[in-house]
Amino acid sequence: MPAISFITGEERRTVDERFRLSLPTEMAQAVTDDQGQTLITKERYGCVSLWKAEEWEARQSAGLAILKQRIDAGRMEQRWDEVQRLGRLLSTRSQRVQLAQRSRLVIPDSFREFLGVQATQEVMVVGAVICVEIWNLTAWIDALKEEMPAYHPLFKELSS
Repeated sequence: MPAISFITGEERRTVDERFRLSLPTEMAQAVTDDQGQTLITKERYGCVSLWKAEEWEARQSAGLAILKQRIDAGRMEQRWDEVQRLGRLLSTRSQRVQLAQRSRLVIPDSFREFLGVQATQEVMVVGAVICVEIWNLTAWIDALKEEMPAYHPLFKELSS
């Protein structure tokens, strides 16, 4: 498996009138696979993430193969509600996209609704180490308020 890019940084960008967003070049390169594909995923309301499509789908396929085996073996019949819930989320969670010239992303309709942005609105593009996140500015500030106090203990735990 290739080395994972370590993506960091924070840049304010504007979604244009056609819902295009120019990503920082380094961030765009870090989330584009060899076929030029990027995967956009819904994370939490007000935030979508970008991943290398090939790598994301390989990890997801492995987990889905295990789930399929359990369904085929009759081990999930008591959990049909959860399986259906997962299926609904899986059906809407991600989509392959192709970045255009100058690292430009056209945000798909359902993703812009989930992100909560309008044309000509500013967003925050954030490197989240293993992916690139695009945040509605209000949701970003709310997330920072909630999560920043945990920075030092989290850093210590993950880097020890």
